[in-house]
Amino acid sequence: MQIAAELSSADARFGELIGRFGLPPARTIVKPSLRFAYLCRAILHQQLATKAAEAITSRVFALAGGEPTPQFILATSAEDLRSCGVSGAKTVSLVDLATRVENNSITLASMARLSDETVISQLTAVRGIGPWTAQMFLMSALARHDVWPVLDFGVRAGWSALNQHHELITPQALEIAGDLYRPWRSSVAWYCWQIADEAKQQH
Repeated sequence: MQIAAELSSADARFGELIGRFGLPPARTIVKPSLRFAYLCRAILHQQLATKAAEAITSRVFALAGGEPTPQFILATSAEDLRSCGVSGAKTVSLVDLATRVENNSITLASMARLSDETVISQLTAVRGIGPWTAQMFLMSALARHDVWPVLDFGVRAGWSALNQHHELITPQALEIAGDLYRPWRSSVAWYCWQIADEAKQQH
């Protein structure tokens, strides 16, 4: 695989990491019709344990009769969303997202053709969506290969463990360290997450 070969060429340690964790995941672009639901799910999962987030998300999707649409969010009362367990702040975020999609401030249908910076700019204008959520959307929904989420704790922890740092690397230092791995930094982030998860399980 090209990514594995080029990462191993850039840094010999990736040969061992690939043997340990396997090839980096293949990336598939999410269809435009499903991107709104992806972002709804991301908002609903913020700052919640996975089990609780999944329960709330399942109730919202059931209320929508499947994948929620901007029209569904805008037509649904705050009370109905609250009955699903959605907080007031997340309701505001969902409505803001739906409004921006409806008025074309966010162009989900054409997002695959936009630069990373433009996608992040559009998404972070939504109340409750920060740079991290926008970067995860780039990596997962738009299958971008060169996203480097330096604010992510798991990426910082994995990188620090890989390099045997006693202190967590700063986002600024991590930004510089990642330059060696362009244009495949999404996969480097994935390996950092694997390292961090492995270290967590060993303690």
